Amino acid sequence: MSEQARDAIVIGSGPAGYTAAIYLARAGYRPLVIAGAVTPGGQLVNTTEVENYPGFPEGVMGPDLMDRMREQAERFGAEVKYDDVTQVNLAGPIKTVTTDGGESYQAKTVVITTGSDYRKLEVPGEREFGGRGVSYCATCDGFFFKDKPIVVVGGGDSAMGDADFLSRFGSSVTLIHRRDGFRASKIMVDRAKANSKINFILNSVVTRINGGPQGVESLDLQDTVTGQTRSLEANGVFIAIGHTPQTTFLNGALDLDEEGYIVAEGDSTRTSLPGVFAAGDAVDKIYRQAISAAGMGCRAALDAQDYLTSQSSSDNPTD
Repeated sequence: MSEQARDAIVIGSGPAGYTAAIYLARAGYRPLVIAGAVTPGGQLVNTTEVENYPGFPEGVMGPDLMDRMREQAERFGAEVKYDDVTQVNLAGPIKTVTTDGGESYQAKTVVITTGSDYRKLEVPGEREFGGRGVSYCATCDGFFFKDKPIVVVGGGDSAMGDADFLSRFGSSVTLIHRRDGFRASKIMVDRAKANSKINFILNSVVTRINGGPQGVESLDLQDTVTGQTRSLEANGVFIAIGHTPQTTFLNGALDLDEEGYIVAEGDSTRTSLPGVFAAGDAVDKIYRQAISAAGMGCRAALDAQDYLTSQSSSDNPTD
């Protein structure tokens, strides 16, 4: 085994990556965290106040929470590099990870925590009002729109569930879908239709999100059948059109499901290759919460530690 090989590399950051790094570092493995070049810290760096993360009764800003996790990992010996992984060779006892900057690193174990990205509408105003009325997480931000008109964009189970959840807070909830039928399951559609606070606008797409210094004020809509346009008042816009797991860099190195999520073995974080583990939203397409990602990062670190311990008895471990 190469003397230059590290014990562990964590690809990605966010709650899963930094938690995995904390556990691995405290165990003495001094992991290298390749945190990403553009948005180290994951989706929370684009989130304003986080009120549902345990231990912060007054709430905490998303970027601050990620900074504190990173500092905690570094305190115990983790090394953080801000670059993107572009190529991996994960087979065999020594894994190789290559970054966009041209650096290659070797390790006995790799923990992948690259997360997923919200699918965007890609319309004017969406980026401008991100965190100021535009949200991709109903459970994170619904409370901020108490007694205000809310819009949910989407037609799947997530959109139906978000609309039902947000009806607890908003003065009204309008669900906008580009077709006249839904991808959502019948039980979710029936539940939404039975909710008197939820209205539906079908065969329509959002073409612009409008607002001012205080945030979102209205949406421009276009009918996909007639082409007619209209304006709709809204202060909260929740986009629920799906997620894209950040796994393309793997280029077939691991088993993925049909949607591109990493397949884990049973209830573990083990992937299809020995010594490679995965946690967070690159695996989890159900919960997608910071706290569940952090918990999974802990599990991945413990699985990696168990693997390292089992391999330490041999100088030349095999698959």
